[in-house]
Amino acid sequence: MVFSNLCNDIFWKSTNDYHITDSVDAPMSNPFELKTIEYYLYLKNWIDAVQWHFEDIIRDPQIDPAEALKLKRRIDKSNQDRTDLVELIDSYFLDKYKEVVPQQDATINTESPAWAIDRLSILALKIYHMQQEVKRTDTTKEHHDQCEAKLAVLLEQKRDLSAAIDQLLADIEAGHKYMKVYKQMKMYNDPALNPVLYAKK
Repeated sequence: MVFSNLCNDIFWKSTNDYHITDSVDAPMSNPFELKTIEYYLYLKNWIDAVQWHFEDIIRDPQIDPAEALKLKRRIDKSNQDRTDLVELIDSYFLDKYKEVVPQQDATINTESPAWAIDRLSILALKIYHMQQEVKRTDTTKEHHDQCEAKLAVLLEQKRDLSAAIDQLLADIEAGHKYMKVYKQMKMYNDPALNPVLYAKK
């Protein structure tokens, strides 16, 4: 199976599964075997779906400040979980292609496969929510037409990004490209590197 098709199928399933309850507190029921790439892809999109709705909630102008602070902490944790999972997915590709010997003129890509897949997961959520806007019956024709045009662009972007991911994986497998993964160094999360935190010691 083409890898982007696997991603898109799982991301769409996760997105729809999340919206059965449409609750940031709903427990995830991952249908895939633990520690498989399918499991991680489903988990990746579920985290993205929850964070999408965190971002909606925190923009409520009437939100209680104490609740907003609690939510900000949850968003911070979600961001870290998302980053950790992207790195885990890249580890899958590093292991898969570890026997490939890069060609002498092989080049590195601007982003790793998993970070491109991260964008594909977000696209699934954008497409889902834009479809919901198109289906609304309580809006103006102008709103409907604008959302329909945006949906067409998102679907085109999904096709292009899917093709680019598959081409990147094919190039890595053939030795035309090579992977090099840099760990994300989020200094604000590290008590030893965030001056606001280490100044309190």
